[in-house]
Amino acid sequence: MDTVLTLNAGSSSIRFAFFEAREPPTRSTTGRIERIGQGGASLRFEEPGRPAQVLGVDAANRRDAGRFLIGWLEGRAEFAGIRAAAHRVVHGMQYAQPQIATPALLAQLRGMAPDDPEHLPAELELIEAMMRRLPEVPQVLCFDTAFHRGMPEVASVLPIPRRYRSQGVQRYGFHGLSYTYLLAELARLGDPAAAGGRVILAHLGNGSSLAAVRAGRSIDTSMGYTPAGGVMMSTRCGDLDPGVITHLARTEGLGAAALQRLLSHESGLLGVSETSADMRDLLAAEPNDERAALAVAMYCHQVRKFIGAFAATLGGLDTLVFSGGIGENAAPVRARICEDLGFLGIELDAARNAAGAGSIGAGTVAVRVIRTDEESVLARAALRRPTA
Repeated sequence: MDTVLTLNAGSSSIRFAFFEAREPPTRSTTGRIERIGQGGASLRFEEPGRPAQVLGVDAANRRDAGRFLIGWLEGRAEFAGIRAAAHRVVHGMQYAQPQIATPALLAQLRGMAPDDPEHLPAELELIEAMMRRLPEVPQVLCFDTAFHRGMPEVASVLPIPRRYRSQGVQRYGFHGLSYTYLLAELARLGDPAAAGGRVILAHLGNGSSLAAVRAGRSIDTSMGYTPAGGVMMSTRCGDLDPGVITHLARTEGLGAAALQRLLSHESGLLGVSETSADMRDLLAAEPNDERAALAVAMYCHQVRKFIGAFAATLGGLDTLVFSGGIGENAAPVRARICEDLGFLGIELDAARNAAGAGSIGAGTVAVRVIRTDEESVLARAALRRPTA
């Protein structure tokens, strides 16, 4: 059987899936390695018609996890039929379309790695490992930034000296594979806003961002030059007054690496609550924990602000979509985000929201919950792979 393999390497996890190489691509085996470098790493996978299985993984770091995963994948019958592998690459610079991996392209991406140390190094390691193991199989790189490549200058240019724009310093935007899927799913559901309306897509998870979409085109987004900007996230601070950064550098003696760790790994929900970066933990704790309650309230407040701002940018709103781990599963968070947005036409059906229904709006704006599927976007890109 001809197959397509999709790979999505993160800082502490690697997601993968096999698809039959046909249109539409049909998923067979899917899974992920979790808790890489955190102790107790495991590989969880599912096959059609069978319960999920879990294996322990001896992986002290991402390189170990990648080696383990490739070795495990080689033992699968699907591996012998791989015709292409597709990789999610978070930062794609100026690329607007998927690309075949080449040494020159990987060198370009390696140059961006210091600005996105949470994603690019792990992604590059896995791409290079697959190129060594399967040198004849095309490795297709799919960029999260590509979705936003057509943003107008008022949204993409940063208000710093113009000379830095020629060095590629601009707002790129991220979560593009998820947004691509969500728009396609909106169209499949028959929502006319997908092609010709005003849509706000909210991918809310460990990393969170929103995008303003008009007539199927991204016109603004919350994340910027890196995935650390925008709303506060699990451990990332989101947008921050530059004066805070210079103050910390001056008073704490923090260099670039220490600041990166502080703002990307010790901030956000974790920094405010001082207990957990997981929204589930905070929702459970907030009745008796003021810090947990404040972290949740701040998160909802910031997402709500971006919805209001993007509705202004769009000149109104037709559809709001929640997705991502928090957006799909945390009904209380959805409810709090939408509080007091009735003036925009956003109202929720409380019962449908609590039940996790796909359509939860009760106002003039359609409000939907859609489970994202980046892997299917990767598989389609591999089937329509570009030439090197």
